[in-house]
Amino acid sequence: MLAVYLSPVYILLNLYILRWLLRWMSACSGYFHGKKAKACVAVVYTLLATALLTGFLMPAGNLQRVLKLIGNYWLGVMLYALLVILAADLIRLILRIFVWKDWGRDKETDKKWKILRERRGFAVIGAVCVILMAAACIGGAINARIIRTTDYDISIDKHAGNLDELKIVLAADLHLGYNVGHLEMEQMVRKINAQKPDLVVIAGDIFDNEYEALDDPDRLISILKGIKSKYGTYACYGNHDIQEKILAGFTFGGKHEKKESDPRMDEFLKKAGITLLKDKGLLIADSFYLYGRPDFHRPGRGIDVRRTAEEITSDFDKDKPIIVIDHEPKELDELSKAGVDLDLCGHTHDGQTFPGNLTVGLMWENSYGYLRKGDMHNIVTSGVGVFGLFMRLGTKAEICAVNVRFAG
Repeated sequence: MLAVYLSPVYILLNLYILRWLLRWMSACSGYFHGKKAKACVAVVYTLLATALLTGFLMPAGNLQRVLKLIGNYWLGVMLYALLVILAADLIRLILRIFVWKDWGRDKETDKKWKILRERRGFAVIGAVCVILMAAACIGGAINARIIRTTDYDISIDKHAGNLDELKIVLAADLHLGYNVGHLEMEQMVRKINAQKPDLVVIAGDIFDNEYEALDDPDRLISILKGIKSKYGTYACYGNHDIQEKILAGFTFGGKHEKKESDPRMDEFLKKAGITLLKDKGLLIADSFYLYGRPDFHRPGRGIDVRRTAEEITSDFDKDKPIIVIDHEPKELDELSKAGVDLDLCGHTHDGQTFPGNLTVGLMWENSYGYLRKGDMHNIVTSGVGVFGLFMRLGTKAEICAVNVRFAG
């Protein structure tokens, strides 16, 4: 319902961008003064701006996939077009109020600022704006596809059987679907295997809501089966590992219907050699515990209320290290007091793209990176994939290599 209320805002913002674009193109060339040229530009712009909606309404197929991908790129283009154009118009307004106030009455003022108020001045300023938009969008799109490795070194003051060290690779937020597919997974698997990990964990949002969005699931399974580690690969589900229709970040479906993961998602992970921990834990190599928590907001199929932090560790030998994978970095105090030593999370994307990366810290105690909470270490990754707009600006796609030393 919120999407319906916000749709007029989306339309108005696009009209604002389109109006600016037509003015700039007209300033650049007299060809765009004509109604036919303006109409052609408006039609192309409308097709791009409505690609997400068109793809949402179309039946599943290659055309739908292309339209959704175009729409996800368009969200980024629209974001940075708005930021740049609004900044340019704000600067122009400030100049008009404080600098050009004597325009037409003072010859020196007229002469000094004449070029900026003429058509050619607007053409030059507009060109600078377009270059800035293009640089942000192209750079953000390229950056989103490059997966980097971030290293962490921590020490846990406990004995872990015969283990002195443990190398864990943390991945999260794959968002397999229209944006992320074979190329990104092949790159991720190469990066993981290069670390020669003892343990690999995936902290939720493996899927991007719709199982049908996967492009050739069998091939994706084959790629993920290539992950190599001593003790295996384990995962928990996140808030997007459920089956539901989604449009520009808004979900659709029955209001009172419980959103659950698709059984095919479970089967996908099983075939890929990934052990799904659904509010359960296990003792690995008689050395350390690993527990996978359901998502805080959407615990998924078969779980109505997830276990508390105290319930998680109640049956564990707390003299052994306890590692938890949890999609959202919540309940850090509770986990620390319950005796958890290492909490591995994702979800936040570190804000994914500017300016979100500047504000995400207001929402989470640890929105990205490392935080010490009592005796517990909390690490939040910005994730491998993207949600919605296919861009990253000011953040990075990553896996985390966590080097654990047991000092007990």
